[in-house]
Amino acid sequence: MTRGQNTRGQNNRGRLIAIEGIDGAGKSTQAQLLADGLGAIHTFQFGATPVGALLRDILLDPANVNLDDKTELLLILADKAQHVSEIVEPALNGGTHVVVDRFGASTLAYQGYGRGLDLDVLAKMTLFSTGGLEPDITILLDIDLDMRSKRLGDNLDRLEQAEVACDSGPESGADTFISQVRNGYLELAAADPERWIVVDASGNSADIAATVLQHVKDRLSL
Repeated sequence: MTRGQNTRGQNNRGRLIAIEGIDGAGKSTQAQLLADGLGAIHTFQFGATPVGALLRDILLDPANVNLDDKTELLLILADKAQHVSEIVEPALNGGTHVVVDRFGASTLAYQGYGRGLDLDVLAKMTLFSTGGLEPDITILLDIDLDMRSKRLGDNLDRLEQAEVACDSGPESGADTFISQVRNGYLELAAADPERWIVVDASGNSADIAATVLQHVKDRLSL
């Protein structure tokens, strides 16, 4: 496994910071604000490359209701591989910091804890897709599920519609799909506190951004 700062032994290599959390946590906004604050590249998974954009269209199209969970996983991993090859690695190798909206942890949280696919297999497949690259630090933006619902509203893509369907079915309740995803994120963060920071994302966007920026600067000595 390689972290963003030490791949290929380059001392001037950029740092990789991932912003994670359930949909509605404000990842896209906070990732852009953090990138601005660090003078870093802001990017995202999935869909940041031309190939990834095609994959994203398939993954988010509400018409693809019969997409198998394993097919979904493979499409997401294909996006990761292209994203790292085309955007992330060249930037890091050039000494530029990268802030990414989602990285490997989202696959473990959504496809593992949420969909129920084998976590050990997912971890290996995710590392294969990223060439062993992992973030130097991951910021988990955590919100409760009521706030998530208010922020998302009714305009949902295929994945969000699937989450709502899972959460409103006969097994809905404390063990809903999205609560499993959220709990999975918190478990991942608790298991690796040196590489994760959990931030309450329920407050003012500017205050959250200031907190995230300070955490990243302190942890990575930037």
